[in-house]
Amino acid sequence: MPPPPACAFASDNAAGAHPLVLEALVDANNGHALAYGDDPWTRRCESLFDEVFGTPVTTLLAVNGTGANVLALAALLNQAEAVLCSDWSHINVDETGAPERVLGAKLIPLPSTGGRISVDAVIDACGALGNPHHAQPGVLSLTQSTEWGTCYSVDEIGALVEVAHARGLRVHLDGARIANAVAALGRGVEGLRDMVVATGVDAISFGGTKNGLFGAEAVVFLERDLAARAVFLRKQVNQLASKMRFISAQFCAMLEDARWLDWAGHANEMARTLHEATAPLLPAGAIHPPEVNSVFPVLPARAAETLREWCFFWDWDTSSGQYRWMTAWDTTPDDIARFAAGVAHVLGS
Repeated sequence: MPPPPACAFASDNAAGAHPLVLEALVDANNGHALAYGDDPWTRRCESLFDEVFGTPVTTLLAVNGTGANVLALAALLNQAEAVLCSDWSHINVDETGAPERVLGAKLIPLPSTGGRISVDAVIDACGALGNPHHAQPGVLSLTQSTEWGTCYSVDEIGALVEVAHARGLRVHLDGARIANAVAALGRGVEGLRDMVVATGVDAISFGGTKNGLFGAEAVVFLERDLAARAVFLRKQVNQLASKMRFISAQFCAMLEDARWLDWAGHANEMARTLHEATAPLLPAGAIHPPEVNSVFPVLPARAAETLREWCFFWDWDTSSGQYRWMTAWDTTPDDIARFAAGVAHVLGS
């Protein structure tokens, strides 16, 4: 087998920070600046988010994705309310019950197809509204792109927001990989505005860490009145960074000149290349073309374990033998060629 490409396909979380982000951090490290966001980098960052969304928004920076989601939900929820979400959503599966423990709010997982939930599922779940014995659905949380690497269309998001708002729910978008979803749409920054602003999403967790940043997330409130409490809640849920300029500087480096879409677009393109390189090695139907930067092959268990010992990746749905291969801003064609050679060797033997 060829030398392994490290853990290049484990996750975009495994990638390092983009060199321009590291440069921005070094520049921000010059001298003193007031703490907690009262600095030029944070003001520039907030201005860039206004430009990206094409409308004034309230941006609160956070230190990790789980914290960003908890902060967003804390601001959107009222007492005795629950969060409707996909059964595969990150807040439901991969955050160790953080929203429920920290916020004391029930999550109500809805059945999904490819990570996407339907309007009918939301309508059915809202049957509890008005029943004093049931937690009241107060927030609908969607993930874009989903945990299965699929994307809601703009029309699908619009329909879900409409049905939620008609029933008094606020809408949160977990956008840990929003850049990949927008890049896949192929309309540049206008795609984000169509997807989030025009549809009426109330707040979005805007991911940076999975797209070349060192460790930086943001909660962006499109419905700015909802941010009034969030300014105080951010510290309460441990997401108010003291030396915030170092988070802000990273976002400035990413958002300027639409780099966030360039980096995510590269990751998406590398996933398509990975699919093209490995699909001929697998049985028909064992791997499908990706929408964003992840593919989910069905592999024999023994072959998967051998491959993972050589170049680690995560399993995804053990009931169906599906695993996840992910690409990132720094994935190279050489990484893919070496990985595909390893797949060919293991499956061939």
